[in-house]
Amino acid sequence: MRYQRAELPLQLNGLTAAREFFSGCIADSDPLRESLWVAHLDDKANCLHLTRHSGDEGGTDFPLRSIIADAALHGSAGIVLAHNHPSGDPTPSDGDRRSTRRLACAAEALDCAIVDHLIFGGKDCASFRQLGLL
Repeated sequence: MRYQRAELPLQLNGLTAAREFFSGCIADSDPLRESLWVAHLDDKANCLHLTRHSGDEGGTDFPLRSIIADAALHGSAGIVLAHNHPSGDPTPSDGDRRSTRRLACAAEALDCAIVDHLIFGGKDCASFRQLGLL
């Protein structure tokens, strides 16, 4: 896992801002390996903490406990997730859906919301929020 400090003030207030920011993160990553980015936000959508979790061409671990621990540590009001699909298809997999639902349930106990989960595939991006999955 690699941590990256976000340039302050980074505000992820909406799909356009999140998509623009994370597309840069994904572009700087190896396109043949899946990477998961997690942004913890305050109640004004300012980024408090940003992490990157590297995987391989078949996927990446979904570090639920680590994400929840970071949310508690930073007092996160919201979380935005983003990852890439090396296949080029941004359609959420069943595993993506299950993991995101489990995270949403755990985060709710901390009064923290999953704001969105973006999946980048090629030049396309799927938003869980836009798809009605959150």
